[in-house]
Amino acid sequence: MAITTLDPITALIVIDLQKGIVAYPTAHPTAEVVTRARALSEAFRRHQLPVILVNVSGGAPGRTERPRNLNDLPADWAELVPELDRQPQDHVVTKHTWGAFTGTGLDTYLKAQGVTQIVLAGIATSIGVESTARQAHELGYHVTIAVDAMTDMSAEAHANSIARIFPRLGETGSTGEIIGLLGTHG
Repeated sequence: MAITTLDPITALIVIDLQKGIVAYPTAHPTAEVVTRARALSEAFRRHQLPVILVNVSGGAPGRTERPRNLNDLPADWAELVPELDRQPQDHVVTKHTWGAFTGTGLDTYLKAQGVTQIVLAGIATSIGVESTARQAHELGYHVTIAVDAMTDMSAEAHANSIARIFPRLGETGSTGEIIGLLGTHG
């Protein structure tokens, strides 16, 4: 199902466009993802809608078969990329799990703003973006995924999320389609 509408108070959530993550090898050029995320951010700000910039600093404590060593990371690893042009009114969330809702107060913030729908962009499609989409869906938000404003370290994982997971959690659309709908709501 393609994107059909945006609610009057829709928030943009940009996942993990931070120096350490955008430096990873990805299936699609990160510069294009950042450019599209910035275009979305600028459009949401123009329409005075919430922009949430999320970074990750740490990981969930459970054992996994593929543990990540988050020690010895560069000091600026978790800093948001400057190309996002963070503004004073942007809300910044630092997460310690894959999804942006767990333990961050994001749900409380969004509800206080009257948000009923979210648009997602960022890296990695099958990890932070998908986890946040799942959590938002479970919390009752309408979910829209900007499929051209995200990438993954694995082309196969990216394609799986877009083809099989996201259509079950919400609607998908391009950056241009989403920006176009911003001018037609509320």
